[in-house]
Amino acid sequence: MLGDPPVVTLKRQFARPSSSQIEALEGVPTGFVVDLMMGQGAIDQRIKPLWPNSAFTAPVLAADCGPRDNLGLLVALEVAEPGDVIALATGGFEDTAVLGDHVAAMAKNKGIVAFVTDGLARDVDGLISVGLPIYCAGISPNSPYKNGPCEVGTAVTLGGLTVRSGDLMVGDRDGVAIIPRDKIDAVIAGLPDVEAKEAEMGRLIEEGLTVPGFVAELLASDKTRLLD
Repeated sequence: MLGDPPVVTLKRQFARPSSSQIEALEGVPTGFVVDLMMGQGAIDQRIKPLWPNSAFTAPVLAADCGPRDNLGLLVALEVAEPGDVIALATGGFEDTAVLGDHVAAMAKNKGIVAFVTDGLARDVDGLISVGLPIYCAGISPNSPYKNGPCEVGTAVTLGGLTVRSGDLMVGDRDGVAIIPRDKIDAVIAGLPDVEAKEAEMGRLIEEGLTVPGFVAELLASDKTRLLD
């Protein structure tokens, strides 16, 4: 017979990215990050910041709240370290909010830098006053329960991706990219090349470029069949 699950499943200890890794990716556009991971790594496009200028780079503390509940978020507040982003999985539940302005204010007191959730938020005016970046799938004034079960400090499925506590999240107006902890150094190592290519393309566009050079080469090659 299936028994009742524990109310809270908690993992307090997990490795976080180093301060030097975080600093190396501070302010890097999510598009650059994704380009360095074979064009992948961004969570569902419906999860967006509530307001502009919400960019952040931070280690993940993951919490699985489940639908219509935010006990996992409250447990995460106790476990979080300053500088963390709390990633809240609700299974994409769209009937109640998972966080509001009072929770965000407590998180700010704790030193948390952002929230990312596949669920909803509420108390938008208050959230704006608190000022933490909030990435969510929408808004609803409906409020959650605090009963559990929940799981904190492990891994969650969020926006179509597996997000592990200790991964690195990068957020900006385009959305959120997840860098698995074991890929952070490779992304950092590739940044100069991506930045140089982006700068060169920008220079060519300013000089009047209208079509990328490889297109003309493709059309002149045997990979193109002309019909006229």
